[in-house]
Amino acid sequence: MLLTRASEYALLSLDTIRKSNEPIGSEQLANELSIPKSFLAKILQSLAKQGILESRKGAHGGFILLKPIEEISVNEIIFAAEGKTPAVFDCTSYSETCPKGAIGTCAISPFLANFQTKIDDFLNGLMLSDII
Repeated sequence: MLLTRASEYALLSLDTIRKSNEPIGSEQLANELSIPKSFLAKILQSLAKQGILESRKGAHGGFILLKPIEEISVNEIIFAAEGKTPAVFDCTSYSETCPKGAIGTCAISPFLANFQTKIDDFLNGLMLSDII
């Protein structure tokens, strides 16, 4: 699976944020998790843009969860962190690395598509509450 540190950091951040009784800032979060602040800030903004987090401004600002962890799928977290749908293989049907037109002519394309669908279904059904 094509996941990077961004997905790992997103999951770790969401776990820490859910445990906090007040908004938590990116600097505090970066220090607590030993994650580079600029990298984490981009991830947190992506999570906010996808409606997973809310960013609050001000002296007591920071990030909070927008919905319960039972309603946040791992797939949407990965999509927000990675900026793309998680693909098992580079040549899945929605990957820009698959040669144009090869999906219909590739001998293993049906298998890859079926496998990807199963992974998508699994990640969509796996909630943040299931893993933290």
